[in-house]
Parts: sequence; C-alpha cells; structure tokens
Amino acid sequence: MIESWMIIGGVTFLVAFGTLFFKLRDINWAVKLERPDWMFFEPAIPLIWTVIFACGAGSATFVWEHEPGSIKTWLLMALYLLLEVVTVAYIPTTLRAKSLKVGTMLGGAGEIVGAVLTLAVLPISQTAGLLLLPYVIWGAIGTYTTWEMIQLNPESA
Repeated sequence: MIESWMIIGGVTFLVAFGTLFFKLRDINWAVKLERPDWMFFEPAIPLIWTVIFACGAGSATFVWEHEPGSIKTWLLMALYLLLEVVTVAYIPTTLRAKSLKVGTMLGGAGEIVGAVLTLAVLPISQTAGLLLLPYVIWGAIGTYTTWEMIQLNPESA
C-alpha cells in the first residue's frame, strides 16, 4: 500500500523540479548581479531549500494523517501545493523576466501564503505548524535579500 508520506513526498519532489525550467542564457544575467556583502550563505541555498521542502512535506503529512480525505484537509493540501508552486516559480520567473522586483513579489506572495498556512495548521497539529517555521523564516530572509539586491542593481529591478 502506498503511504500518504510517499505521495506527499513524491508530489513535493516533482514540483521542486520546476526550478529547472530556466534557460542557461538567463543565468548569465543572475551571475552578474551584485550581491550584499553579508550574503555568504549563497552556496548553501539549494541545501537549505531541500530541507525546507522536506519539512513542508512532513508538515503536510501530519495534517493529512489528522483527518485524511476531508474537504478541509484537501483545501489545506491545495494551500501547501500553492506555497510550493509559488516558491519554485521564483527562480525561473525571476530569471526569465530578468527582474528582481518580480522575485521580490513572488517571495512576498510565498511569505503570505506560508504564514497563512502556518496559522491554519497550528490548531490541527503543532508539529505541522512548527515544521513550516523554516519556510516562514527563510522565505523572509530570501525576500529581503532579493529586495536588497534591487538597491545594489537598480537597472535589474
């Protein structure tokens, strides 16, 4: 029998592949952008997001197991999916548009969805809510970093 965590993890893994929908020529634009001096953690970002997506999948599994198949649970699963899609859209959309403002808007949208989802699942499972905190914290850092990069690269806003 296929367990819920397998399905949730599989969907998370498949959606995460959306970050690969960019053209290599778009990377040249991003590489040339000036970054804040304090952005020493950039090489760790893929690992950080991998952990955050795993936490999100764990959170979704706790919520699903609480009341599997209910309308409320399906709506929350849709919110988890929306959060991941918005997050995954950041890289290819920002690169394709060559616009840090687009990235900041997507980051802000993800931050709002992440906060709403966290507040929605806390009454169901405190563990599920806590597992979303890395997203809420890191999403804010990423959104702020993108905004800060606009200040350093106004021509790429």
